[in-house]
Amino acid sequence: MANWFRDKMRLWVQIAFTAVTNGYLYGFVSGRIYRGPTKVFCVPGLNCYSCPGALGACPIGSLQAVLGSRDYKFSFYITGALIFFGSLFGRFICGWLCPFGLVQDLLYKIPFFRKRKNLPGHKALIWLKYIILAVFVVLLPLTVLDIIGQGSPWFCKYICPSGTLGAGLPLLLSNESLRMAAGALFKWKFFILIGTVILSMWAYRPFCKYICPLGAVYSVFNPIAMYRYRVEEGKCTRCGRCKRVCKMDISVWEKPNSPECIRCGDCLKACPEGALIPDGVLSTLRKKGNE
Repeated sequence: MANWFRDKMRLWVQIAFTAVTNGYLYGFVSGRIYRGPTKVFCVPGLNCYSCPGALGACPIGSLQAVLGSRDYKFSFYITGALIFFGSLFGRFICGWLCPFGLVQDLLYKIPFFRKRKNLPGHKALIWLKYIILAVFVVLLPLTVLDIIGQGSPWFCKYICPSGTLGAGLPLLLSNESLRMAAGALFKWKFFILIGTVILSMWAYRPFCKYICPLGAVYSVFNPIAMYRYRVEEGKCTRCGRCKRVCKMDISVWEKPNSPECIRCGDCLKACPEGALIPDGVLSTLRKKGNE
């Protein structure tokens, strides 16, 4: 029983964190967005502000809001939150604390397609998320302004399938006036969501690998975050088992702190020699706490 729970620990943490950060159940019943005091704080993962159950704000949505505003209010707070989360955990957040990451993990388990790790053109596509971060999250909100000098949240408005799933669909289902007002933009966003769902049943986490700008931000911190991986060269036989189990398709023995690693831990469990171990300040503190 203990081994089963340990093997499923990441899934339980994902479910628990999603439930906690989206725990405003009355919002789903009433179709109203929570606007209480916790909404000024960013949660670490991609979690739409407009989701009826969301108790916190999405870092990417918040960043676009301050970049597109006329007074840049709270811009240092948002940037600081991203640096804080990234420097502590890196893409551990993607693997353990992101609600939309959980959705993709569950979709991949559906026995519908013959599974594969990556989409065709993977090596080129992994750079797309950095382009989306630069263009849709930063440049367009800063430069394309309306008549009063305010930018638009381009990524949230035109791309983000997490927002469509967590906010758009629940709000439309509970609000007839919104359903009547939904037009071409919602149809476009719904098309992106359906495409993401289908691709997630075929390839592992395509949104995380190729699209997510938050993953692009956290990937920069992976090599220096306080939770990292380390290969003990004297033990490593380069058998390749770590790469075979890695759904992000990383040569772990060569790049244990690759920007693409979401710290799922599958490689740690697969290594027959115990050559791959957690490293960094957080893992050291955890070891001392267990002594």
